[in-house]
Amino acid sequence: MYAERVVSGMRPTGALHLGHYHGVLTNWVRLQHEYPCFFFVADWHALTTQYDNPSSINRNAIDMVVDWLAAGVDPEQATIFIQSRVPEHAELHLLLSMMAPLGWLERVPTYKEQQEKLSSKDLSTYGFLGYPLLMAADILIYRADKVPVGDDQVPHLEFARETARRFNHLYGREPDFEEKAKEAVKKLGNKKARLYAELRTRFQQEGEREAVEQAHALLEEVQHLSVLDRERLFGYLEGTGKMILVEPEALLTKASRMPGLDGAKMSKSYGNFITLRETAESVGKKIRAMPTDPARIRRTDPGDPLKCPVWQLHLVYSDDACRQWVEAGCKSAGIGCIDCKGPVIDAILKEQGPMRERARFYEEEPDLVRNILADGCEKARDLAKETMRDVREALGLGYS
Repeated sequence: MYAERVVSGMRPTGALHLGHYHGVLTNWVRLQHEYPCFFFVADWHALTTQYDNPSSINRNAIDMVVDWLAAGVDPEQATIFIQSRVPEHAELHLLLSMMAPLGWLERVPTYKEQQEKLSSKDLSTYGFLGYPLLMAADILIYRADKVPVGDDQVPHLEFARETARRFNHLYGREPDFEEKAKEAVKKLGNKKARLYAELRTRFQQEGEREAVEQAHALLEEVQHLSVLDRERLFGYLEGTGKMILVEPEALLTKASRMPGLDGAKMSKSYGNFITLRETAESVGKKIRAMPTDPARIRRTDPGDPLKCPVWQLHLVYSDDACRQWVEAGCKSAGIGCIDCKGPVIDAILKEQGPMRERARFYEEEPDLVRNILADGCEKARDLAKETMRDVREALGLGYS
């Protein structure tokens, strides 16, 4: 049951911008070569705030997947799918809602924050209150042990971990579990059994997470264990019982330092963005129109790069030599603001070039995108069905 696996999703809100690329997609591209990755379009999540206007979700979803592919997400390396095409997400969400304390949902930090941020919209809905639980189901359905998140998303992941822990505690107890677990320990052989017992003690008495990792590695080495015995040993190790749902760990990602056209963080909400596939003409026009140091009223006025939003883009795109040239030229009025903006325009267009080429391939063959999603949904659903079989059995809903 336990396997290294990464899962992550994005809400379909339209064309992605360079902030998404630097903050999320470059990380996905790296992870797909290191782990089995599952990347999904979170279209049900879009409905939690967009329930009154769902007409654009379908188109946005396809455009977003093309952006993923353009950025380098490889369907041969990662599984790409649509959340709503795997109905097991909804089934697990429903079953988890039977045991999820209401107070847990109300304490999620972003619940009140989003209500205040989107005060013009009525978010006093069951779906909005329950979206952290749906997010937990999205992760737990694949028994993913790794989820790439930023610092602001850690509370959501901790909610998923607590949900898995509560589920395993409530439903992971089988008759005579401890006796069966002890019999499974004997099957490890004397040397491995002693090491397992030592690691179990270190974790349960001293809280060493490293001991859990070492014990997992130890159990993976033992090929002759049955699936049930392996699960029992995982549960006995952590004191939960049979491990039905895996507690995911955070893969902390660096916060995107992609500035927008006004110097604030790049965001659609602020209208200060450049999309991944924006035309060269539009990119050039937007960068040339960027505000600069207000002290540089005339070409001959010296400026301060630290007071100029364009300098922040140089920190992302320019090398040391270019930055030195900009800094010296700005402070001495040796270069004008248009001169300063030229290298940024060139660097962004260079970065976008391969993305435009990859996107053009899929734009000309739209059936390819549909086929990638169909294959991804099938692979994702196969895994989701396995999890739900065990969940139903644990809840007494197996009916076999």
